[in-house]
Amino acid sequence: MLRIHFTGEDLARTRVAPGPEPLWELVLSMHVLRTRNADPVLDPWKRTVTAALRPGSPVRAEVDMLVKLNPPLGYFPDFLTPAVADRDFEAAIEQVVRTPREVLEREVGLLETRSSALDGLRRGDASSAEALGTAMRSYQKTALDPIWDRVRAAIDADRALRGRMMVERGVEAMLGAIHPAMRWSGGVLEIDGYRGEPDLHLDGRGLVLVPSYFKSNEMPLKLADHDLPPVLVYPVKKTPVLPAGVRKEALASLVGRTRASVLEVVAEGCTTTELARRLNISMSAASEHAAVLRDSGLLVSVRDANRVMHSLTPLGLALLG
Repeated sequence: MLRIHFTGEDLARTRVAPGPEPLWELVLSMHVLRTRNADPVLDPWKRTVTAALRPGSPVRAEVDMLVKLNPPLGYFPDFLTPAVADRDFEAAIEQVVRTPREVLEREVGLLETRSSALDGLRRGDASSAEALGTAMRSYQKTALDPIWDRVRAAIDADRALRGRMMVERGVEAMLGAIHPAMRWSGGVLEIDGYRGEPDLHLDGRGLVLVPSYFKSNEMPLKLADHDLPPVLVYPVKKTPVLPAGVRKEALASLVGRTRASVLEVVAEGCTTTELARRLNISMSAASEHAAVLRDSGLLVSVRDANRVMHSLTPLGLALLG
């Protein structure tokens, strides 16, 4: 069990990351590619990317250093996910390229993997760090750019839910509801089944909660180095992508004032009950309209206990605009 100890100051400084963290998604998506029991929703993406990265392919040669640096299980270097990373992919990758030499030497040296591809990084060579940046850009283009709108939509939906829970029930209740393995008890956030050091004292630094599309549902994740600013990465719920034919039929149904009003209300984030009340329609009608919009890729829905929270996808926001 991991126990994260909070003071009052820590609670005041706890927040949810404002959007997808590019480098966390990059690292964790590579884990998904090499995990047999990944979320079935990701199967189509996984098949496509695995084919592109097959051994012997040009793209695989470009990303080989990144693959070896990021094993599917166990430790991977903290410098791959800077604590204060930029949310623009290119700027975030540049942060990794500029990692101080002593950090490269120390963290690459902790890896169990021994590979000639990592020897330069293990020595802290600047040219090897540049090569790592090239590998990260190649992987981003191949694996992440095609799916990034879905990543952003799922994380935006989760953030809307966490924000609402914090407003209605407080930060302690929100922390305890993030994941089934987590519970709040007397100033301590306990995570069952976590391997490694049992206690993390925040000491007034607060905690950044990082929702992740590619994090598996098994266990939230933190940085290995307790001296770095504390983050806790947890999985968000993913919405299956419907076949193109189904999406087209659903979009053809998207007409009329009521559904336009639904888009406007959902833009602020709302539950099905609130949607029905604000539009003065029945709960069944509100659910039906939300389902059509969801099937059209215009909103996402996240269940929280006995209610469903809706928010717009980037496509929904663009259509409303």
